[in-house]
Amino acid sequence: MCEDTHGIGRRALFVTGAAAALTLGSVSFAAADGQGQGTPGTQETKTVRGTLPPGCPDFVYVPVEVPAGVREIKVSYTYDRPSVPVGTTGNALDIGIFDQHGTELGGKGFRGWSGGARTEFFVRADDATPGYIPGPVHAGTWHIALGPYTVAPQGLTYELTITLTYGEPGTPVRPVYPPSRAKGRGRDWYRGDCHLHSWYSDGRRTPAEIAALARAAGLDFINSSDHNTHSSHTHWADQAGDDLLIMLGEEITTRNGHVVALGTDPGTFVDWRYRARDNRFGRFAHQIHKAGGLVVPAHPHATCVGCAWKFGFGEADAVEVWNGPYTPDDEVALSAWDATLVASVRDNREWLPGMGNSDAHRDPDAVGMPQTVVLADDLTREAIQAGLRAGRSYIAESKNVTLNFTATGGRGERAGIGERLAVASDTPVTVRLEASGVPRCTVRFVTDEGVLLTSDPLPVAGSGVVEWQTTPQYAAYVRAELRHETAAGPVPGALAALTNPIFLGR
Repeated sequence: MCEDTHGIGRRALFVTGAAAALTLGSVSFAAADGQGQGTPGTQETKTVRGTLPPGCPDFVYVPVEVPAGVREIKVSYTYDRPSVPVGTTGNALDIGIFDQHGTELGGKGFRGWSGGARTEFFVRADDATPGYIPGPVHAGTWHIALGPYTVAPQGLTYELTITLTYGEPGTPVRPVYPPSRAKGRGRDWYRGDCHLHSWYSDGRRTPAEIAALARAAGLDFINSSDHNTHSSHTHWADQAGDDLLIMLGEEITTRNGHVVALGTDPGTFVDWRYRARDNRFGRFAHQIHKAGGLVVPAHPHATCVGCAWKFGFGEADAVEVWNGPYTPDDEVALSAWDATLVASVRDNREWLPGMGNSDAHRDPDAVGMPQTVVLADDLTREAIQAGLRAGRSYIAESKNVTLNFTATGGRGERAGIGERLAVASDTPVTVRLEASGVPRCTVRFVTDEGVLLTSDPLPVAGSGVVEWQTTPQYAAYVRAELRHETAAGPVPGALAALTNPIFLGR
């Protein structure tokens, strides 16, 4: 049973089955009750209390009847955090808001989301809390969206305080977005980090701080990817420059995994309110593509609640196989990705490129650790996306790492990362890796059969060359891993760099 108390009355609502959302009773203000428009400069406040049980729907909506003449709506909230047994999830409650256009899936009424990062927010025509979209507060039924991420066995008791301020609306701000191209160097290798969080979701850095860190990390491009909101899109324009391309996107954070919308059109919002069982992800993957973006499942084997990817990879353009400092779940993601390469060879179908990003939120998270280095025709949104989609890229732990990975046939035929060396199955092939910035790292050549070469550690100076002879019959593809030394025997060390594959054979 879910209960909500709107100051003077109590209403009980029963939840059955696996309903995705629940709407509670409305909250009304004096002007909305027929007493006219509020006096400019005055405020009205209402408090809502309720309890959500374990098994409550993913989203609970509290309707708010907003009268005419409102300049600003402000919401604050608290909820209890009781002690729970070891191994049991406690309470975590996210929050956002939808305007008079409603809560229908697709987000026509979306006005902001802060998840669990903030305890209060406001919206008005000329400004809004980070994570929220400025704009007029029109009369009608608005909805506060509650997202009970996890609920303790005792239930989750919450309190909402809603304040309306009356008066003339401020002047809306005209949005300005960063350009879709930077100066570039023509066809070259460009470094980027496409999974970053600012204070417009649960990050703690401003766009200016992130841009400065990106430049210090040697990056040529970044992608804005705040959780479940596009509110930062209008705040990046003054951080872009000839030396830094800033693409716009979102991390769509569902209950069955997260996906980065990479390089969508400015102002694109992608809804997140569904699970894999709802069979709705395809609709929103199509929306990302229609908006000019790439679909990139993020940290697909992360262990946090709701983080593991469960939608499949049919709509994906690439997959994040390395997320932040290298950890065991990245090792699982790398192994699972390699299995997709084997399947693509077996079924003679398109393959899924891998990429790496920092997922940096706050200090000490390092922007550009790791970074994806992509071969692109220019430093533009379209060219970078084309390189990523084609898999002409490798992942490096820092700007210090540079790789050159090629395969050469007996008659001088040559292919690079993400390409195919189209030679007969019995043709001798030389695979060559030139690396710098990887001191004492071990090189592994991985094929559809597994690891077929492991080198001695590279010199302390960090540069070296490793070659290997094979044939397409023996290796349908070859990719390279560079790993740090480890003292754990057969357990591989953390990655320093990783390439997408070169395919061998016709």
